Amino acid sequence: MALVAALLRRVRPQSWSEARSLTQAVHKPEINHNEDISKTFVNRNPRNLEQMALGVKDRGWATVWPTKHYYHRLVFQRSQHHVSAEVFSRDSNVPVLTCSTQEWALKKELSSTRSVSACRAVGEVLAQRCHEAGITHLVYREVPWVFRTEAVRTFWTAMKEGGVILSEPRRKFI
Repeated sequence: MALVAALLRRVRPQSWSEARSLTQAVHKPEINHNEDISKTFVNRNPRNLEQMALGVKDRGWATVWPTKHYYHRLVFQRSQHHVSAEVFSRDSNVPVLTCSTQEWALKKELSSTRSVSACRAVGEVLAQRCHEAGITHLVYREVPWVFRTEAVRTFWTAMKEGGVILSEPRRKFI
């Protein structure tokens, strides 16, 4: 009995910090180097957060026009001789995708490179290219008096029929 009391006095901690150090020494986890997290992680799909509506959109200044509340923006232009459409990313001024009636493959199928049917053809081809690139949502803002024209509406409906959604999903805050 005296031996057990002497052992208890030796093992019994004098303070809480000693008690913590005793339990930590007893319960050391096994280290497995296969489960280590890489310090240099590279996201192989940078558009993954955009597609889940979790990516950060740069809001910019309130006085900047056009605003940058988008991942991808669609710009439709008509000149005296041609129709063109471009898709821009929010990060650069270089277009991601383009389609124009100046392209020979599209130009040889059209009777006129400026007509309403040319606008429809540009919309259909750009919608196909957007699907091939994995872009399903675009922001398309047009001034109301320009949007009322038949050519712009035809382009808009061709993009919608091609499966491209011309508004982006609301951003989710987690």
